[in-house]
Amino acid sequence: MSVFVRAALTAVSLGVSIACISAPAAAADEWPSRPIRFIVSQGAGGTPDLLCRLITERISRKLGQQIVIENKPGGGNVLGANAAAQAAPDGYTFFFATAAALATNPYTFKSLPYDPQKSFTPVGMVGKNPFFLVVNPAVPAKTLPEFLALAKADSTKISVATDGQRNFSGMLTAWIGKLGGVDLVQVPYAGMPQGVQDTLGGRVQAAIIAVPSAAPHLQAGALRALAVSSLKRVPGYDTIAPVSDTFPGFDFIGWFVVVAPAGTPADIVARMNKELDVALKDPEIVKRMNDVGVYGDGAETPRATAAYVQSQIDAWGKAVKQIGLQAE
Repeated sequence: MSVFVRAALTAVSLGVSIACISAPAAAADEWPSRPIRFIVSQGAGGTPDLLCRLITERISRKLGQQIVIENKPGGGNVLGANAAAQAAPDGYTFFFATAAALATNPYTFKSLPYDPQKSFTPVGMVGKNPFFLVVNPAVPAKTLPEFLALAKADSTKISVATDGQRNFSGMLTAWIGKLGGVDLVQVPYAGMPQGVQDTLGGRVQAAIIAVPSAAPHLQAGALRALAVSSLKRVPGYDTIAPVSDTFPGFDFIGWFVVVAPAGTPADIVARMNKELDVALKDPEIVKRMNDVGVYGDGAETPRATAAYVQSQIDAWGKAVKQIGLQAE
């Protein structure tokens, strides 16, 4: 059993009596008595920031305390993650964590100032954001197998726009290519909007992009989606097959979870999990999350959250090893 899963089991062991908690302020019936901080490891205005503000606004109302969003972008999510890991485990700091911070950074950085598995206590899921493999309509492939067959026939004619080999779309492209037995040529971009424009213009043939970025171009017929990176089909895009139809079990997506510094009292974790779940099931929040390509079924439990994160750590570890990506 992983350290992360053990932390979740501890977090939900609500039989621990309040008397066992050393600091009076840690007791759930006294918490929160002051503002709560949520750290976001990306800048203001980005999807993680917008989602965190949307969700915590609802939670703040229920708890009767202000929730302050602290943006700490930089270092591939490392700065924010480390700030959260170093915070006091008193229930007044939480981390709106990305998949990069917890699952891929351990494989792309030679060393981290925090331990993704030991530094945090899981609180709950937020949502998952899948990605589409899209092509310019001039590409004759209608399915992922047809796309891979084209690449095998002449890989120099198939290029894929990504945000870099060490970032999500780059690793995803390399892994699909590895499973398909072909080296897909990556064209890295500092920003994917330019990558999308070059795919639209035919300067590159394909791209890996998030659902909202793809949506208007799919509707206009300017791009064609061949597959989605999630295990299941995306609501509203039921005709787009998952990559897992071709490679069973394939499930490589972005996701967000809420975690707290390791050692945060179990009763506080349970209360935040409860309020997070209520917020995430609010129809307005569900719609607004879906609008930015994030889908979920509520907060789940801390234990389920830990199990999911661990499964993603394991899956990315396997993928990174297979594609030969070296940590830097």
